[in-house]
Amino acid sequence: MGLSNAKIGLIAGGFAAGMLTLAFAAEPLYSAFCEVTGFGGTTRVATEGPKEMLEQTVEVRFDANVADTPLEFRPLQGPQTVQIGQHGLAFYEVTNPTDSEIRVIASYNVTPHMAGPYFNKLECFCFSERVIAAGETRKLPVVYFISPNMIEDRVAKNLETITLSYTFFDSGTYNGPRTEVSGTAPGVAPAAVPGGGAANPATPG
Repeated sequence: MGLSNAKIGLIAGGFAAGMLTLAFAAEPLYSAFCEVTGFGGTTRVATEGPKEMLEQTVEVRFDANVADTPLEFRPLQGPQTVQIGQHGLAFYEVTNPTDSEIRVIASYNVTPHMAGPYFNKLECFCFSERVIAAGETRKLPVVYFISPNMIEDRVAKNLETITLSYTFFDSGTYNGPRTEVSGTAPGVAPAAVPGGGAANPATPG
């Protein structure tokens, strides 16, 4: 026996409502999924560093971009060579050249995308709204490490270069995940690791 027009209408209406809900939720859910899994080159945020450091090294490059904002944004160092499992410390610099404050949020990813699950950050400036005052220049630290688990990945274990890219978005147009500012001082030093310290960063100038 076929469905009545009324039942078909109810089913179609429910399907449309469900699709509308998914449309609104898709971007935040996708962003959260990427952050947890490293899918699409999204890096992981870690609470502690690895317990081992390997001899194998990787060159880490740094990239800075802006979208829908007049900020000036750049990395303060060139490529760093770090051992897998070693803490690295890098700095970015952001400047507001205008005569008004600017509210922004930073997002990030790494390339190649296969490195995403293994590139971890212990300190960063992502997903938190920041108010950059008129004429202000601010230095922003990133403490990171590459997980030793990468050498167990048949494809990723041979990576020699990873690029970490940050993009500042106007907070009014940003649709990704958001977190509260951690409050950690910009000059935070990375924790020591077994068998060695942090990678030598360029001195912010």
